[in-house]
Amino acid sequence: MNYSWNWGVLFQPTGVGDTTYWNWIVTGLGWLLVIAVVAWSIALILGSILGIMRTLPSPTARGIGTAYVTLFRNVPLLIQLFIWFYVVPNFLPTPIKLWWMNDLGANTTALISASVGLGLFTAARVCEQVRTGIEALPVGQVNAGYAMGFSTAQLYRYVILPQSFRMILPPLSSELTNCVKNTSIASLVGVAEIISQMKTISEYTQNTIEIYTYVTIIFIVINFCLIQAMYMLEKRLRVPGLIAGDK
Repeated sequence: MNYSWNWGVLFQPTGVGDTTYWNWIVTGLGWLLVIAVVAWSIALILGSILGIMRTLPSPTARGIGTAYVTLFRNVPLLIQLFIWFYVVPNFLPTPIKLWWMNDLGANTTALISASVGLGLFTAARVCEQVRTGIEALPVGQVNAGYAMGFSTAQLYRYVILPQSFRMILPPLSSELTNCVKNTSIASLVGVAEIISQMKTISEYTQNTIEIYTYVTIIFIVINFCLIQAMYMLEKRLRVPGLIAGDK
């Protein structure tokens, strides 16, 4: 294979000031982390609320939660992102629409759209994890709580949620890493995150293999650290008898 290997490509000057391609990667990594943090915050909060709603006695609450999950889980993430970026701004009230299109920068609007779109998509998956965790609890605990005079709100706050969230930490770890990996779609609407920077550097230098390898390693390191952190949290908070490995 006639290929010129250059594993030091990231430390070459870009020709723009005194920056190197490594600076571009760091900038892209920063945008990736911003999108991941915002999207995961939306997903965890909204997904938890919807998961609770799907287990409430109220048919209306269950119906709303089910409709949300059905919609957001069955529409591809890429389509949802394009809807949030290209379609939704056209239906905003006129003052907000003008502010969105004229005052905000293109990268900012793309960042917000990507974060919201990814957060709402992931919320549907978190919702199912929360619902599953709640329904996995022994029915006797719920009945005992009502027998002791707990209201539904008190039962969820003091009995159900503390246990269910501890049980679903392993699947939540998977959703967290998926959320981080899915930030790569933001490059399709113009966010200068790490995938976008990777493509640009690859085009400038033609060292495609090296650039893709470095970015792959970065994703592996980030997700490995997240998995280890979640594992430590799971180990610290596990409920004896409800999570395997701790009798």
